[in-house]
Amino acid sequence: MSKRKQIAIYGKGGIGKSTTTSNLSAALSDLDYSVMQVGCDPKNDSTNTLRKGKPIPTVMDTVRSGYNNLDNLIFEGYNGVYCVEAGGPEPGVGCAGRGIIAAIELLDNNGIIDSYDPDIVIYDVLGDVVCGGFAMPIRQGIAEQVYTVTSSDYMAIYAVNNLFKGILKYSGSGGALLGGIIGNSIGKVSHKDMINDFSEKTETNVIEYIPRSSTVTLCELDGVTTIEGAPESQQAEVYRQLARNVIANKNAYIPKPFEAQDLSDWAASWVSNMIKEEKIAQEGIQSNGGGV
Repeated sequence: MSKRKQIAIYGKGGIGKSTTTSNLSAALSDLDYSVMQVGCDPKNDSTNTLRKGKPIPTVMDTVRSGYNNLDNLIFEGYNGVYCVEAGGPEPGVGCAGRGIIAAIELLDNNGIIDSYDPDIVIYDVLGDVVCGGFAMPIRQGIAEQVYTVTSSDYMAIYAVNNLFKGILKYSGSGGALLGGIIGNSIGKVSHKDMINDFSEKTETNVIEYIPRSSTVTLCELDGVTTIEGAPESQQAEVYRQLARNVIANKNAYIPKPFEAQDLSDWAASWVSNMIKEEKIAQEGIQSNGGGV
């Protein structure tokens, strides 16, 4: 890869953002790319499954301790993936967003990322709020593309819509643009249809759908990614396809987010679709003699 690719992946807390990011990093490494994953979440758990479930010291913890050997901020994970956790303030003190700003500036100003020279840098960013430090990869152009992980749950889509507002706000001043939506935990046709419709209405695209799978859960309980723990599984191949899509993707969208009331009205319009699918599924079960 001639030019370093820097991307940011956002998503509501608990939506599977870090799971998706870590599997993406692992899949990219299997495609022979050098990858660095930077966790930008105060929970400091972005890279755990790349390191057999073992947490690593954070940039902010290192700074607070007065330890100045910055080379010890990078830890190797699965297949040589470089793992970094930005960290945040001590619980109950300070702003997590400011901690992310300080950590990213420290990595950048000291040439730490350049010294490792990865082909791809992935920033794993909490997407519940797009303000302060959480918006830094967008507003300062640190990332060239932004991806967002969402399910069909309303609050997850609500968080994505807020992210789109942030991308739109900074799009005229050199901010990162949208690479695409990653649909996660897809278990029904209506889940995919709803995300597709949201994408169309906001003039964006969906780059990949990731089905709900117990394989992911089992691997995470074992402290590893699906790529490492179940490399021959169908789910692992989905993550590999996502990796290939990300590498090939040159799209850069300026989304057109919903206004608050319009988003609420749009969501309400899907209620009948959901009820209809549930009814069809229930009637199908009963017709086969398996109803409860």
